[in-house]
Amino acid sequence: MNSHGSVVAAVFGIAIICVVLLDAFETVVLPRRVTRHFRLTAWFYRRTWIPWKRVAGHIQTPSRQQSFLGYFGPLSLIMLLAFWAASLILGFALLQYGTGRHEQLGNEPITFSRIMYHSGETFFTLGYGDIVPTSSIARVLSVLEAAMGFTFLGVVIGYLPVVYASFSRREIQISMMDARAGSRRLSAEQLRPAGRVRGGRESALRAPAERP
Repeated sequence: MNSHGSVVAAVFGIAIICVVLLDAFETVVLPRRVTRHFRLTAWFYRRTWIPWKRVAGHIQTPSRQQSFLGYFGPLSLIMLLAFWAASLILGFALLQYGTGRHEQLGNEPITFSRIMYHSGETFFTLGYGDIVPTSSIARVLSVLEAAMGFTFLGVVIGYLPVVYASFSRREIQISMMDARAGSRRLSAEQLRPAGRVRGGRESALRAPAERP
């Protein structure tokens, strides 16, 4: 690979890593709303929601169609995390391919697909040792990618319960919308706690009068 191609690969790798890290920070850590026009997460959801909605349009039963659409939210979160991880692996692979030097067991030639494999095993801290970085910058990049992968997994473990709780609260609000709209069955469910409270108050008021 010539030097010009190495520089281009390294620049693309740095750009991908920076964009993904900024998007993950704004989505997971930053508490305020981001007003920038382009966001990677928004682009991802627009590109995945359109085909999902088209598939749902072929479902004839309304209840099954709504159930299928309801799976998109939780499933898209998992797909977003996988998209971030794959993008970071690609970015580090481009960076390693453009700037680093590696050796493989058996003196086999180093190709970009094998660098992608090396980047993936480094990101998930597998460390088989079949591909070894030999230059100083390649070793630094490997350590940095392993640290980033470990941090990414920790953030995912801490982020998923928070999002699950948010989805649960949303489902409760959605289920109560039917009651607020006048559904008899759910309205009765909504009034049942009030009846228990009222009955408890009436028994408390009758108690002094029934005492000897």
